[in-house]
Amino acid sequence: MQIREIRESWGIEDESAEDFASQVYGVKFDFTSGSPGYCGDVYILQGDALTGEPPVVLTRHQGQLRLEELA
Repeated sequence: MQIREIRESWGIEDESAEDFASQVYGVKFDFTSGSPGYCGDVYILQGDALTGEPPVVLTRHQGQLRLEELA
């Protein structure tokens, strides 16, 4: 996992993608904004335990995933 915040949130060190997938639920949307804004892939990740923390939202920009801040 390339994104530091995700590694820290899930305590990932040298885990494989398959190990990470066993700890998280994820969904991908082909997102189109209703007004000027982002159009493209949106990924939402939620851990396998509901802790009260909001889900993680990622978008893709020029081939790279970027963590989005939820307001």
